[in-house]
Amino acid sequence: MRTPLREENQLRKSNSGWGWVLITLHWVTAVTVFSMFAVGLWMVDLNYYSDWYKTAPHWHKSVGLLLAGLTLFRFVWRMVSPRPKRLGGDLERVAASIAHLSIYLMLFSLFISGYLISTADNRAIDVFNWFTVPSLGELFDDQEDIAGSIHFYLAWALIIFIGVHVLAALKHHFFDKDATLKRMLGLQ
Repeated sequence: MRTPLREENQLRKSNSGWGWVLITLHWVTAVTVFSMFAVGLWMVDLNYYSDWYKTAPHWHKSVGLLLAGLTLFRFVWRMVSPRPKRLGGDLERVAASIAHLSIYLMLFSLFISGYLISTADNRAIDVFNWFTVPSLGELFDDQEDIAGSIHFYLAWALIIFIGVHVLAALKHHFFDKDATLKRMLGLQ
């Protein structure tokens, strides 16, 4: 029988696993990041005569800003929810904490650099015609180019870092045989 406390623990973290809110946000973020990376690589090769020349950047910016809001919510939710008991040795736990913090820092840096690219010409960003994010204008010389380079290299760094993150989760599952991966799949 379900109790209100049990239902709350399913939404939030518990001592044994992550709640459904964080699990869902984790996988939505993962799929979105890989999709945005692929679209970003494809988008830079579009020419003016392509049907997607204006549509793809509009979608990329819109999804990026929505993901920024979702990531901020996820970060706050993670901070105010109880933390499940960490698995692995001391070194692994420290490495995991640094890795998760690094992923958040890279994500927020990507959001900021993307915003700086898009607003350097003093135009606001229209998010799917739902709302508009105002521009702060050009804050420094060559803002669009500098922010573009940062955005590009950060995107690659994030994808590589996430690849290592996936390998670590698989190591925990197949070699350490602990519940790290099961927790993030909602099986624990």
